[in-house]
Amino acid sequence: MITSYLPKYGAVLTLFVLSVGALDTFIAAVYEHAVILPNETETPVPKEEALLLMNKNIDVLEKAVKLAAKQGAHIIVTPEDGVYGWVFTRETIYPYLEDIPHPEVNWIPCKDPQRFGYTPVQERLSCLAKDNSIYVVANIGDKKPCNASDTNCPPDGRYQYNTNVVFDSEGKLVARYHKYNLFAPEIQFDFPKESEHVTFDTPFGKFGIFTCFDIFSHDPAVVVVDDLQADSVLLPVAWYNTLPLLSAVPFHSAWARAMRVNLLASATHNTSMHMTGSGIYTPEAVKVYHYDMETESGQLMLSELKSRPRREPTYPAAVDWSAYARSVKAFSSEQSDFLGMIYFDEFTFTELQTSTGNYTVCQKDLCCHLTYKMSEKRSDEVYALGAFDGLHIVEGQYYLQVCTLLKCQTTDLRTCGEPVGSAFTSFEEFSLSGTFGTSYVFPQLILSGSQLAPERHYEVSNDGRLKSRSGAPLPVLVMALYGRVFEKDPPRLGQGPGKLQ
Repeated sequence: MITSYLPKYGAVLTLFVLSVGALDTFIAAVYEHAVILPNETETPVPKEEALLLMNKNIDVLEKAVKLAAKQGAHIIVTPEDGVYGWVFTRETIYPYLEDIPHPEVNWIPCKDPQRFGYTPVQERLSCLAKDNSIYVVANIGDKKPCNASDTNCPPDGRYQYNTNVVFDSEGKLVARYHKYNLFAPEIQFDFPKESEHVTFDTPFGKFGIFTCFDIFSHDPAVVVVDDLQADSVLLPVAWYNTLPLLSAVPFHSAWARAMRVNLLASATHNTSMHMTGSGIYTPEAVKVYHYDMETESGQLMLSELKSRPRREPTYPAAVDWSAYARSVKAFSSEQSDFLGMIYFDEFTFTELQTSTGNYTVCQKDLCCHLTYKMSEKRSDEVYALGAFDGLHIVEGQYYLQVCTLLKCQTTDLRTCGEPVGSAFTSFEEFSLSGTFGTSYVFPQLILSGSQLAPERHYEVSNDGRLKSRSGAPLPVLVMALYGRVFEKDPPRLGQGPGKLQ
């Protein structure tokens, strides 16, 4: 079943008319897809059986594409692994792969399906785009032959790539991206030799594209936005939500805000693997998102976005993430800090012992400052302020600086950093800042039930404070300033957090 959601202003969206020239706004769509998975096998299935499974998934995606197009969408993003799932070895995924050419070949598969061999999936996706006059973004598998003259050529004589494709509203292939930062379980795919910086122009702005765990990287993620000046980013994901700091919707919305770019994120939906969390985000606001651990249904979301946000008078100024924190003295406290783990990283914590207070906690070069006021200090809930400044080394390597206020799983301080889903303590006021050594900091505010806090209740000041602004009591689960120090990363992130594919 496909359901669709438009924000309350959605009634006007269907009146939006595509003009010949440049468009000031456009309607974006993302679809969260409950993938129909193949049976796990030790040997490859016949290509006809593989195509049958892929067509079952594309049948579902087709309904979403048609519904989005009828509601005026100009572009729709579908998820990583969306046509065949992820239960594969290198050998068993082979029947699902097609040869995907470079877009410079100027190819419309719907009109010329045999030009590059057996490409039924590309043909169908191209026809979906052409027949519905909409840009279609999908994630499929690419295969490229190689031989012994290439010293990196795999023993089976081919490269296999996790690949995003984009077909424009005429069905033409306009973008192809090979995922650069793979995660350990993706043994079915090869690492590209070099990172690809893929962008393409449309009447409604310049788009960049990459895949899931790539969003943690400088290359290609930051390069596409900062150097190539993409207006909007397309992000297919298969994301395993890992609380407290690595849940899809909070991280993606924080990334869009910090990078000051539109982000269209489409996730696979599989509650048994904690996979959910799609959304449409802008530099100023969360337009729409979907987080559903209760059902196995797909979800279509649409929203109207500014085509070129950098040109808008409301475009936010850059944040100096350490300005405030470096201007104040550390808050003194007689209580002892303690250590706790968040996703294999050892944080330094201090407990919030009163209903109102000021705390500082430091680790290496990072000091985190918190000022807060609770509605009341409950005896059955414990909160802690934590700091981490170091290289994450489990399932990949990437350097972090993180300040976080979080609810501990129980009143036992040893559970601080463990996942927790609900909170009853309300914060009426808060201000969190840190002495970051990076300009790439992603602000998150997650409320009870893993819901995002509405923007009217908080703000990010130009001097780097994540702070309240409405006085409304908020049941905070996690508040975080998640910093990435890219210059201390290895050349390739490689294996990433959780099931982040």
